[in-house]
Amino acid sequence: MKRRTLLLSGLGVTGALIVGWGVMPPRSRLGDAQTLTTSTGEVGLNGWIKIGADGRVMLAMARSEMGQGVHTALAMLVAEELDLDLEQVHLIPAGHDALYGNVAMFVAALPFHPRDAEPGKETSLVRTGQWLVAKVARELGINATGGSSSIADLWDVLRVAGASARAQLLGAAAAQWKLPQAELVMERGMISHAAGRSAGLGELAAAAAKIAPGRVTVKPREQWRLIGTAAPRTDIAAKSNGSAKFGIDVRLPGMRYAALRQCPMLGGSVKTFDASKALAMPGVEQVLTLDAASGSTAGLAVIARSHWHAQRAVQAIDVEWSQRPQGGLNSSAILVDLERQARDAARNDKGFGFHSRGDVAAAMKRAAKTVEAVYRAPYLAHATMEPINCTARVVDGRVEVWVPTQVPGQARAIAAKVAGVNADRVTVHVTYLGGGFGRRLEVDVVAQAVSLAMRSGGQPVQLLWSREEDTTHDFYRPAAVAVLRAGFDDDQRPIALTIHSAGDAITPRWLERTLPALAVPFDLPDKTSVDGLFGLPYAVPHQRMAHVATRSGVPIGLWRSVGHSHNAFFSESFIDELAHAAEVDPLAFRLDLLAESPRHAAVLQLAGERSGWEQPLPAGRARGVALHESFESIVAQVVEVSLEQGKPRVHRVVCAIDCGSVVNPGIVAQQMESGIVFGLTAALHGRIDIVDGVVQQRNFDRYRLMTLADLPRIQTHIVPSTNKPGGVGEPGVPPIAPALANALFILTGQRLRELPLTLA
Repeated sequence: MKRRTLLLSGLGVTGALIVGWGVMPPRSRLGDAQTLTTSTGEVGLNGWIKIGADGRVMLAMARSEMGQGVHTALAMLVAEELDLDLEQVHLIPAGHDALYGNVAMFVAALPFHPRDAEPGKETSLVRTGQWLVAKVARELGINATGGSSSIADLWDVLRVAGASARAQLLGAAAAQWKLPQAELVMERGMISHAAGRSAGLGELAAAAAKIAPGRVTVKPREQWRLIGTAAPRTDIAAKSNGSAKFGIDVRLPGMRYAALRQCPMLGGSVKTFDASKALAMPGVEQVLTLDAASGSTAGLAVIARSHWHAQRAVQAIDVEWSQRPQGGLNSSAILVDLERQARDAARNDKGFGFHSRGDVAAAMKRAAKTVEAVYRAPYLAHATMEPINCTARVVDGRVEVWVPTQVPGQARAIAAKVAGVNADRVTVHVTYLGGGFGRRLEVDVVAQAVSLAMRSGGQPVQLLWSREEDTTHDFYRPAAVAVLRAGFDDDQRPIALTIHSAGDAITPRWLERTLPALAVPFDLPDKTSVDGLFGLPYAVPHQRMAHVATRSGVPIGLWRSVGHSHNAFFSESFIDELAHAAEVDPLAFRLDLLAESPRHAAVLQLAGERSGWEQPLPAGRARGVALHESFESIVAQVVEVSLEQGKPRVHRVVCAIDCGSVVNPGIVAQQMESGIVFGLTAALHGRIDIVDGVVQQRNFDRYRLMTLADLPRIQTHIVPSTNKPGGVGEPGVPPIAPALANALFILTGQRLRELPLTLA
């Protein structure tokens, strides 16, 4: 926004907040006040804010709270503009209007940014990507929570919504009191004048709604009172005293409980079953079949009087399963094939080119020395703390769903499809999410719950997956392999870099499950699979990055930080290899290549300084470093590690981040800690093995998580910035695996090129 100002038309701004893409709906980005449902005494001022008769300020919340603090941060934006205390902003569910669509998340999923396009391929693919985002924004209005995009998407929108409401309320007071608006003061829900006049917001709301706000200005940075402070999260009390309602907490009159068993072979089906034992057990009412829907695997379900009854009964069913017609999937064979394809792509320069600069072939021919390495990553599960669940009720052609979801619009759409009703006959209640990490971008459990509710005789049904079902029927982070090669000149400087990777396309598989309206007969180039391998900040003059998109048959999905999660391990481990090949300190080597990337250099320098990079460590310890940009934020991490009984023990992680303007530094630090723990768990333990279609890890005994006793001391340092906000929910994950691997190389001399990190 130029000079922090936007011109409003009627009750909203023009659709120009996403500059340069031309994909916003022609309607207002602030929306009409009528977008919000109002009760007696409530007045809508725009599509985001309404005022109650008692002066309560209500904000339509279009993003899901899954532990990332987004409800607090977004409320802070509105509280700032209306000069309210944070607790004075009350959240209400947003509707399904396209106004609430998360455009930033889908812009990020474009095939690539034009600056990274291979010559000759920019126009058609960018236009196709723009068409895709335009269709989402205009027709579907997807209010998804993901891609670390919530603050980035609503940074301008909610501040302008608050400023617009402020202008209307002050205008109403000025008109009623016949006083200059400039002399009025708004503070903590009251508008006052030095002469003694005052009124609450509720008293002025009706008159304010009749005023067009005209030209409004959001607060300049120097006047911020709340933004930039570590305000306590608004969900702390409820989550501490047990009053917070997660999906698993939903209780309705007459509710029944369901448990399921899906075919253990991915993609398999039910051949025959005998439910007589289950039906004879106490509390059991029905045994039903479940067809594959929205990417799920076919199976059986029991409806009973309690979840315990249902879970015991579903295990008592005698069932014979059928393997999928194509045969059983095997993760080891898939990885072998991925490596074969990646090596072939590297030899013959195959795959879709996501990035190209200079003349790589010529530079490699004249290189004085070359370095090549192959890196591998396994399948991973999401393992959310709250198991997958959904409660559904279908009565008289109306559907109600209670679900912890990142995509309420898609939950509504799949519920309508399964029940055979129009979407306006479906109500979705979004609860707190006990972790999402991308798993709750899927709507398979909604399809299952609605199907069961339709056959329950009108009773609401709560479907709760067991941990075993969750682990063995996830939409996994895909396995991937990359071949990286670099050439040095006579001065030991890298002059050429090539990366050829192979792995399943992620976004197309998710789109076909959750957005069939966007189905196309071919896959667009999938940038999400290769994020973190192209657009690296290092000044290597000749570069090429290409990817071979595969389709293994394993159900895959969006896992926290998506392609960055494993690609940062590939790229930052290899950069470390180059530093050691050049016999240069790894941090100094990176800084030398960041002369044209000052933001990256500043983050790396801060991490190095705060970690004491140049200071000696106790015997038996080593440090490793990694730097990575994802979701418009730059993160550097330094890891201190030792060996205990031959296994890595991480003692300390120093994290530096430049995430642009910071709304709440406390939440930023929490999310860095969360991402580091999540990423360390995957780096040290995470893998999903599939044998003959059956996932071998069933629970936390074999799919290990880090415990409190394992956790390192984590220190987060934020680089001051005036740029627009980037993401923080995911950027803490990618650098931790390479930083740890690089430290282990210093400590042991072993260069680990496969996850999880296992020492010989």
